[in-house]
Amino acid sequence: MQGKKIVQEALFTQFLLSDHVPQNNLYRKLQQVLQLQYLYKLTKPYYGVSGQKSIDPIVFFKLCLVGYLENITSDRKLIEVCSMRLDILFFLGYNLGEPLPWHSTMSRTRQLFPESLFEEVFTQVVGMCVDKQLVSGHTQAIDSAPVKANASMDSLELKVPQQELEAYLGELRHISKRDKETYRKAKNNKATKAQQTLSANTKALNEIKSRNKRWQSQQTERPGAG
Repeated sequence: MQGKKIVQEALFTQFLLSDHVPQNNLYRKLQQVLQLQYLYKLTKPYYGVSGQKSIDPIVFFKLCLVGYLENITSDRKLIEVCSMRLDILFFLGYNLGEPLPWHSTMSRTRQLFPESLFEEVFTQVVGMCVDKQLVSGHTQAIDSAPVKANASMDSLELKVPQQELEAYLGELRHISKRDKETYRKAKNNKATKAQQTLSANTKALNEIKSRNKRWQSQQTERPGAG
């Protein structure tokens, strides 16, 4: 069953969490900008109708956002850091001394939602920040880690075809035409008697003849032949 946390600061105390978070604090600004009430409807299909109440979906996604901003990949470490940060507690809607969700609850809830849901929420959050001018496009952050390339820039060579396409096709046409021409017999046969004698049998000669005929017929099928 989907849970919903009631956010209300403790009144009967000498300590108000909001008084100890500066106005220019990032998480205070996010608390004012992010309107995440739509998450209840968006995540409702992933919950059952009975059973114990879950972690508030808004709290869960806020914790995911904190983990991203603080570069924390461990759920256990995330809960530990959040419990010691007044600004994050204020962002999450928790009072001082109020226990945060267990790290195992974070892990199970993360497996509950598909990746597409996280992408949709991320897009919505970025859009809200852009609308309130918390995100601008005048600066780009680029990872400066050196990465070994597969090739050296000094070894690059400009490669061009040896022939233009038309010249290449023209040469193919010339070769194809020449292949079809009948060879003229020499006036004087300079071959020896042994060279003029065929030692192959009739079957082998027929195979050679068929192979040559098939080869000649294929010359017109080459690119540019005709």
